[in-house]
Amino acid sequence: MPDLASLLPLLVALILIGGFAGVIGGLLGVGGGIVLVPAFFYAFGQLGYGGGQLMQVCVATSMATIVVTSLRSVSSHHKKGAVDWSVLRSWGPVLAGSAVVGTFVATQVSSLTLQAVFAVLAGLAGLWMAFGREEWRLGAAMPVEPVRSALAGGVGFFSAMMGIGGGTFGVPLMTLFGMPIHRAVATASGFGVVIAVPSVLGFLLLPVAGAPPLSIGAVNLPAFLVVIGSTLLTTPFGVRLAHAMNPKPLKRAFAVFLILVALNMLRKVLGW
Repeated sequence: MPDLASLLPLLVALILIGGFAGVIGGLLGVGGGIVLVPAFFYAFGQLGYGGGQLMQVCVATSMATIVVTSLRSVSSHHKKGAVDWSVLRSWGPVLAGSAVVGTFVATQVSSLTLQAVFAVLAGLAGLWMAFGREEWRLGAAMPVEPVRSALAGGVGFFSAMMGIGGGTFGVPLMTLFGMPIHRAVATASGFGVVIAVPSVLGFLLLPVAGAPPLSIGAVNLPAFLVVIGSTLLTTPFGVRLAHAMNPKPLKRAFAVFLILVALNMLRKVLGW
């Protein structure tokens, strides 16, 4: 059992990480994983944990938090009648299956490979947040087979590898096919549940040498519990800020932050 002196710095870091993720999530509507994974990576790395599978620990622990936050989110959206259950039912099986494949691949590749995948895709997400336009369209209605399965497969696979829910890719994708933004956000919260549950089950079976204390497989329990607690406390504050001010400049500022985080992670991958 690790002593208090070794756990206290990790605890403080996790409280701050969860609080920041909650505010950003409530303010800008972005999924927590896009914040949590690089934050976990920095915090665990600075404290000397993780070894050669550090990124797997970050991805798995982020996914565990998404199970809880997505369930809470989709329940809230359902009460307001905002979830498009027909899309969720038609996309769900492929999302879940591709998440299983993505999780398996994530357990087999190196931490360096996962860093590269996260850096590239997070950078693209940041570019979309910065320069994407509401009027851009790929179609007037949600796609049917085989395009639907191809898109759902990509969302599930890469979300599982990155440790994020379905919102980062799902929301812009659905809006590109004409779905109103609020309905896309609500429906994508359901994507998070479908992707995260099978992913976490897979990561729980992954043995990780040098993982942070009190981990089961690749999922770190203290990080999961502390982040969930602080995120749920600070998210309402972010929501109030969103209603009190114009979030667009802050969204662009966060996009720049996300691009810089991605570039920094890519720099480490390249050994610069």
